[in-house]
Amino acid sequence: MRAFPPLTALATATALLLTTATGATPAEAAHHPDGAPLVRVSHGDPYADCTIGARSPDSVVYPGTEVEPYLSVDPRHPERVVTVWQQDRWNDGGARGLAAGWTEDGRTFHLSTLPFSLCAPGGADFERATDPWVSTGPDGIVYASGEGVDFTKSTRTGLLTVTSRDGGRTWQNLTTTHVDEQPFFNDKPSITADPVRKGTAYQVWDRLDNRPPGPGLLDGPGYISLTRDGGRTWSEARRFVDTSAVPNTQTIGHLIVVDRRTGTLYDFYDRITVADDLTTVLDARYEVVTSTDAGETWSDPVTVARDTSVPEVDPNDPAKPLRAASTLPSPAVDPVTGTLYMAYEGSDFSGGRFNSVQLVRSTDGGRTWGAPELISPEEVPAFSPSIAVDERGTVALTYYDLRFLEPGNTTTLPTAYQLATLPHGDPELRTERRISRVFDWLQAPFAGGYFLGDYQGLVAVGKGVRAVLTETHSDAPENRTDVYSGTFRTG
Repeated sequence: MRAFPPLTALATATALLLTTATGATPAEAAHHPDGAPLVRVSHGDPYADCTIGARSPDSVVYPGTEVEPYLSVDPRHPERVVTVWQQDRWNDGGARGLAAGWTEDGRTFHLSTLPFSLCAPGGADFERATDPWVSTGPDGIVYASGEGVDFTKSTRTGLLTVTSRDGGRTWQNLTTTHVDEQPFFNDKPSITADPVRKGTAYQVWDRLDNRPPGPGLLDGPGYISLTRDGGRTWSEARRFVDTSAVPNTQTIGHLIVVDRRTGTLYDFYDRITVADDLTTVLDARYEVVTSTDAGETWSDPVTVARDTSVPEVDPNDPAKPLRAASTLPSPAVDPVTGTLYMAYEGSDFSGGRFNSVQLVRSTDGGRTWGAPELISPEEVPAFSPSIAVDERGTVALTYYDLRFLEPGNTTTLPTAYQLATLPHGDPELRTERRISRVFDWLQAPFAGGYFLGDYQGLVAVGKGVRAVLTETHSDAPENRTDVYSGTFRTG
């Protein structure tokens, strides 16, 4: 269970820190026997000269940093990849802007800017941006989303989308799907292109209200907006997951996955209830709601697993907070059988001492869920799981872990990114390999914790997966982080 409060409007505004990085060397080619080595995706800093966005004299921007990447692959051409990330993270919320990298050959990435903040050419009227996401439809339309944030006059947040019809080179149809000022705060949007309905995509997020009607002090339902015309227009945002029945309850981490066999939509999220002090967590659980009519109506929620995550910290120095994917689910669906999976951070296997990567599954369309399974190694803190299932039913998970941290080391935090594979989801057949350099997490920008991003990305590509992740660089204050990507076979 998390020992700190959920992301209320004020807390979220403080927690929205972004980072970016440039000019790094490619990750080493070792430990990539089954695929191409990682290649650097982030090149240059398109917002280096932007002076917009300082919130106060204490605001610190980390130039040349890239964090919190996600990615999408064109289902018709798997070498066409689009990645997105936060560029130039601020310490007190958001980044100067969001950027994208695109490739036609899967190896050489080119930079484009996402128009989600005033730092970007032709950008939306927001001082900062955060929460990048991207998804590609069956017709090759790329949908990118993010969130614009203002702090200097009042806290204002807007949900934004754009589309690309040339593989991420250029972006059109900038749309503000929803905007609020205090006491409302929108958070953690994601976007999913429907894999079987051309021109259809879904944007989902949580909308926090710090002055709700009724007895509570906080309300945080799930909201949705959707497009049926390839991103040219979006529906009016509406509530689709309700939290009003229990005071001081919010959702976070909404993410839709689609069963390609049936067209059924599954939205996963974390539901958190706190006491009136907004710091004591009374209940936290992952849930799923289902739609069989392309997002028009949704089922009642079903509990997927208890959220047993604890604060993310340097285990040798708990006074140093980390910031990863606690409270954020990573779901996937087997394209052949329809089995649903959800990976997440939890402390069930450490007696509440630290987070591991855990996995649960459902074989009956999300109606019932099995017990958690441990994926990361025992006695090793692990963070930020991402999951994908390839065309053969092999489950792949990526995550950071701290297996290289020696007892007594409080000056660095050696970290590596791992890839675990489970043929047909069988944990008895699990294999694992390292796919990154070993790097020092404590070189990351500080934004509510040493921040690599609230999530990283992983997608299935034929008989393998493509990953995108953040690594740090030592002794490089103007280039603390970069984004890397690579493709790996899963069997």
